[in-house]
Amino acid sequence: MKIEEEIKQDKFHSEYQKLAINILFTSNWLNSTTTKILKPFGISAQQYNVLRILKGQSPNSISVNNIMERMIDKMSNTSRLVEKLRQKELIERVICEKDRRQVDVKITKKGIALLEKVKTEMNSFNVLTETISEKEAKIINELLDKMRG
Repeated sequence: MKIEEEIKQDKFHSEYQKLAINILFTSNWLNSTTTKILKPFGISAQQYNVLRILKGQSPNSISVNNIMERMIDKMSNTSRLVEKLRQKELIERVICEKDRRQVDVKITKKGIALLEKVKTEMNSFNVLTETISEKEAKIINELLDKMRG
């Protein structure tokens, strides 16, 4: 559906304004859909992002600051997210070998198992692959990267 129909607005100041609104609207739509998929698993989109970062580091541990740098949502309270995931036994604290004062975190087997379950559901959210080609996805990615400079 066109953005004009979605937000019931016929005219925009410019194509650039329309683009900005369209990107924001689409971002919120993707976030909302992701939230619905993750809700039955008891994790938020931000917690899912942390788990995926940790899985990418596995079996190594990583500092909370390093996680924060890699987060999609830079406004997330990473320390709070990490603590909630630790309470759910999806991650664990590890003493840093290089600096014993620093505590790193790593994903647990339970965390990896949860990601595998979530992966199946996330893969079923294939609306992107149903509506745009891989070539179109590449073009959109290049344009978005260009836009951010």
